[in-house]
Amino acid sequence: MNWAGFKKYIQPLISNKFFLAFVFFMIWLVFIDQNNLIDRFQLQSRINKLEQQKERYLIEIEQNNRKMEELQSNTENLEKFGREEYLMKKKDEVLFIVEEE
Repeated sequence: MNWAGFKKYIQPLISNKFFLAFVFFMIWLVFIDQNNLIDRFQLQSRINKLEQQKERYLIEIEQNNRKMEELQSNTENLEKFGREEYLMKKKDEVLFIVEEE
């Protein structure tokens, strides 16, 4: 298509005030506005990531609550947990720590 054919299709669009208003409105929405579309897409992706983190933390809280109930209900479990996690020992015991690499 040559320049004359191209100009034949573009000239009516450029002279149409409604088309120009629409183009200006779209540029305003996509780039300039305070709540432009680019920022909205970025914020939506951040919201999705935060919701995934929220779900993960809720599952972790539920697991920790179950562990806490188990520790509080049985003294043997509490003693085992103290020995494994905090390296606690009784007065007459010797503690050997074996580390794996």
